[in-house]
Amino acid sequence: MNKLDVLGLGAVAVDDLIFVDEYPAADSKVRVREALREGGGLCGTALVAASRLGARCAYIGVLGDDDLSRFTRTQLEQEGIDCTKVLFGEDARPHHSTIIVDRTQGTRTIFSDERGTREFPIMHLPPQLIEQTRVLFVDHTAPIAGRHAAQLAREAGIPVVADIERLTSPDIRALVPLVDHLIVGLKLGRELTGKDEPAQIAKQLGHGRAAAVVTDGEHGCWACSAQEPHKVLWTPSFAVEVVDTTGCGDVFHGAYAATLARNEPLPARLETASACAALKARQPGGRRGIPQREELESFVRNRHL
Repeated sequence: MNKLDVLGLGAVAVDDLIFVDEYPAADSKVRVREALREGGGLCGTALVAASRLGARCAYIGVLGDDDLSRFTRTQLEQEGIDCTKVLFGEDARPHHSTIIVDRTQGTRTIFSDERGTREFPIMHLPPQLIEQTRVLFVDHTAPIAGRHAAQLAREAGIPVVADIERLTSPDIRALVPLVDHLIVGLKLGRELTGKDEPAQIAKQLGHGRAAAVVTDGEHGCWACSAQEPHKVLWTPSFAVEVVDTTGCGDVFHGAYAATLARNEPLPARLETASACAALKARQPGGRRGIPQREELESFVRNRHL
């Protein structure tokens, strides 16, 4: 098997979006204006972003033979993502959300269903699988398998990129020190460090790891690397007409992982990830707006003209 660029372990999801003129009151009836089914999930969306930027990607997880699992696998394979290591689990399925979108108020109400989701068993994570990739991507939805995979990656000298949105268990907390490239939102960064300013958070989280990035939407992102531990790099966001920010964080992580696999320097990784997330925000849904590499490069070049 040829070496992978990004191997992903974590959440894949199916999002059913229902668009209405206004969110219904109790015991009422409203007309559905549009209905869409799209793929999502922290890991799934990150891999799609990486793949569209030219990275050779694979996903490992547990899925069943239900409609949601088949949809998920088909969506990933259509993006060129290798799913041959996905395990079959009786009654297993991806995360599933029904999202009511209020067109008048521009709000979303998410009904999340995690029934049937299963974590990848660590006995099926041999070191050879990890050694076949340039970058390992994990998220907080698979803390036990993610921690085991991250440990194997560290032993093999493979960098780990992680998307951790919340600290809900000791296993997730134990995963954090194993992450070489930690990318977190400002809220979690404050929780992890007790600091308030993003530059201070990036500097503290960057201690002892290859890089730490703190993101704050339209305000840009701050990063600190082991190469220059006393320097904090700020990267501004790209100004776009925002339609939907769903999945922007996942896209940022995937673009970062893809550029890391290409050995691009930190400033280039941050600019590419920021641009990719901005382009996604111009379209609804978690994946529809993710750009191909040519579109992204043209978009970035225009900033420098």
